[in-house]
Parts: sequence; structure tokens; C-alpha cells
Amino acid sequence: MNDNEQPSGLTLTGVGKILGGRTIVDDLDLWVGKGELVCLLGPSGCGKTTTLRMIAGFLTPDVGTITIDGADVTGVPPEKRPTAMVFQNYALWPHMTVFENVAYPLKLRRTPRNEITARVHEMLELVNLMHHEKSRPARISGGEQQRVALARALVQRPAVLLLDEPLSNLDAKLRVRVREDIREIQQRLGITTVIVTHDQDEALSISDRVAVMNAGRIEQYSTPTVLYRSPATRFVGGFVGAMNTIRAELRTGADGPVAVVGGAGLPIESASATTSGSGILGVRPENVLLGAKSDGAGATIVRAIPRGHFTEVVVQLIADTEEPVELRSYIDDRSPVAALGAGDQVGVRLHSVLPYDENGVLR
Repeated sequence: MNDNEQPSGLTLTGVGKILGGRTIVDDLDLWVGKGELVCLLGPSGCGKTTTLRMIAGFLTPDVGTITIDGADVTGVPPEKRPTAMVFQNYALWPHMTVFENVAYPLKLRRTPRNEITARVHEMLELVNLMHHEKSRPARISGGEQQRVALARALVQRPAVLLLDEPLSNLDAKLRVRVREDIREIQQRLGITTVIVTHDQDEALSISDRVAVMNAGRIEQYSTPTVLYRSPATRFVGGFVGAMNTIRAELRTGADGPVAVVGGAGLPIESASATTSGSGILGVRPENVLLGAKSDGAGATIVRAIPRGHFTEVVVQLIADTEEPVELRSYIDDRSPVAALGAGDQVGVRLHSVLPYDENGVLR
């Protein structure tokens, strides 16, 4: 590929958007490879839906360019873009049958009737809804309505599939099943896909890569594994999964690295904690190890919260600090402290830590 050739898939370069006098998306760069599924993940108001609507053509960027498979579509209206969008509320016509809803975009394009029938049946087979082709949306479940909306988007054979919070209207159990359906269909078709969500579990479970957005910018763009294990900023670490943050000094003790908090030394098992000096440490709850009170820094159990297959235990370090220092840990029934409760003392060790500078950037 030469310097002037655009990569296949979806590319956003320097994209920005101001709405109501406020910068919603700020100098955003993003590349989604052909056939890749990428999630835009972030809190409400971070700019992820605005970004999706610019990709779809419902909003025009104030600056920057959007290309799909090398073609600049920045100023192309939505109906002429090789994209299709599944909206948060599905936007199904209540007076039309499932077949008619899926066929609607093809009828607008004056597609021949026999081709419409073939393509709609192909999509209904794909989403396993042929038995509901004559049903109206009110007569089918929420998960089935979502699949109708997906079929209506896919029947257009887009180069890029866009989904805006597609599972937010479903209950927790159904969300898991439908997101797996979406991933299976996406992989079977090999279609470039962008999903907007604020649900970290959803993003981590189905994505090839995740773009974590904050205040109109992408803070980190990487695979789910890298995102969770090596969050580039404190914001990412706190948004993707649970994270303890403590101000501590990293030292090298006789038995290895130690995080010192108010005179209390938390042993760190991972030899990778070689950065020394004071700063902010991020620690995942599963990396906070609890044992006998003589094993590590002393702490008192504040509360234990059952979470089904594990228990979340909050402990307070016995340390000379102005404010109490609490850490959250995840344990199961096999933990040596599983039978203990509030007020009991334990020892705390850390398996690994993430050192951040004062700007919240991973060192």
C-alpha cells in the first residue's frame, strides 16, 4: 500500500464536532479494519454516539475526514453511504410485519420484488426469525425485535454495520444471549462493525478492539485483554473493570518490591513492579490477596458483599494516614479468610500493581 492509498475498512482522521457551543468530539482518529468488530466504550456524554452518527452521515464533522474502504464519505448523505445502522429503540414500524420491516429499505431503493423476497428470507434465516415473518413487532419479544432491526440493517449489504446501544432495552440474561448472536453473525458475514455501548462487559466480551472515550477523545484503543491488564490511564482503569487506587511509595525490600502506605508495607509478588518512587498505584481487586494477619500488611475487614460466585471483601489498612485507606478484594469459598467477617484482621499482599504519574498516565 503506497502513502496515498487509504486502508480498507473504516478510517476517521482528525474528526471533530461542536454542538451547542460545546466540543463533543475532539480531533478523533480511529481505524477499524475490514471485518473487525470495534466497540466505542465510555460514559454518557463522552461523544461516542455523536461519533457513530457522523460515521452514519446523520451528522457532518466540523473538521476531519471519514473514509470507507478508501472512499471519502465525509459529505455523503446517509442514504448514499455504504453503512446501515441499528438504533437503540430499534425503530420498527408497528403496522408492518417482520417481513415488511426488513424489506422496507429495499423497497425504498426500488429493488425488484423477487430479489426483495430472496434477500429478506436470507436475512430472516440468518437471525432465526423465519417463523415470525408474518408477525408484527408487538407480537414478538424484545430480543426478537432487536434481531429484526439487525436483519433490516444487514439486508442492505452495507460495508459498515453500526449499532447504537443495541442491547440497552433487554434484560441482563437476554443481553448476554443476543450479544453472542450479534458476534456470531458478524463473524459469519465478516462485516466491519462499530458498536456504541457504556457496558464494559458487553464491550470486552464481543470486540476485537475497544476504543475507550472520555471527553470527546479516545484515551486508549486496544484489545480487551490489553485494555484490562494494562490500562493506559487511571480513567481507563477505573472505567474498564474495578480498580483500587492508593497513593504509595514503591520500594525494593529484602524480599522484593513493597508498596509503602503510611508506614504499612504491602508486599508485591510480581517482579515487574520495578518502578520506584512515590505516586498513585492502581490495583485490580483480584490482585489484592488476603491471608493470615501475619502474612503481609495488617488490615481490618470492613464488610463482605456476596456477589454470587465470589465475595467482594473491603478491608481498611492499619496505617498512619490522615484518611482511611480501603482496598477491595475478590475471594471465593477456598480463600483462607472466607469464614471471617467485619472486624476481623487479615494480612494483605498485592499480586501486581499499575504505577501512574500525577497526570494519571501509566508509567
